[in-house]
Amino acid sequence: MTAPSGILILDKPAGISSARAVDRVKRLLPRGTKIGHAGTLDPFATGVLLLLVGKATKQCEALMGQRKGYEATVKFGATTPTEDPESPEQPWPGAAERGPAITLDQVRAAAAPLVGQILQRPPAFSALKIAGRRAYDLARAGTPVAPEPRQVMVYSLEILDFAWPTCRLRMECGRGTYVRSLARDLGEALDVGAYLTQLRRTFIGAHPIDQSVTLDRLQTDGITPHLIPLAQ
Repeated sequence: MTAPSGILILDKPAGISSARAVDRVKRLLPRGTKIGHAGTLDPFATGVLLLLVGKATKQCEALMGQRKGYEATVKFGATTPTEDPESPEQPWPGAAERGPAITLDQVRAAAAPLVGQILQRPPAFSALKIAGRRAYDLARAGTPVAPEPRQVMVYSLEILDFAWPTCRLRMECGRGTYVRSLARDLGEALDVGAYLTQLRRTFIGAHPIDQSVTLDRLQTDGITPHLIPLAQ
């Protein structure tokens, strides 16, 4: 019997880590089958998580370097330590008074400098290593964390709609870009603060969300019908 090999486009649900999603799919594979993923999604996030099965695990670096698309919801007027809904909200001073007067055009103007090759400060709660330790481990231990800004590529950033305090956006970006940080920077530019409340990855490279499969469907159908073979 040929060992399974190929790519699964999983629609990761909210509430589980990428590693947990991999574990659930691994149980459906023959014992000893290699499996990994290309590009972590935070537990609160949903959408495209590429699972690499068998020989496809060798494609990890190439796939992680491909362009990614997201749709996100940003809440203005407050921040959180994790820059997402996983930690308590902290009101931004003065935002309740200033925020309702902000217009859609002002949000678009604040977003414009965040497109292109930009310097971005990663979140304190991230998997980046600082002095050999994960930033989120240091942050959870109460150690002040200030990751160095790094260059990332934002190909496009579209404001879909805005009604204070909520903004929906669509973006395309390169490897290493944090959408949480982009939401934070947008809030800081408007001097009202902001954090990400929802995030959905819509594609990685040539793998879109409309070709994805859910964990429940994999449980019903098995892996094989949804496995995309590697190009020869």
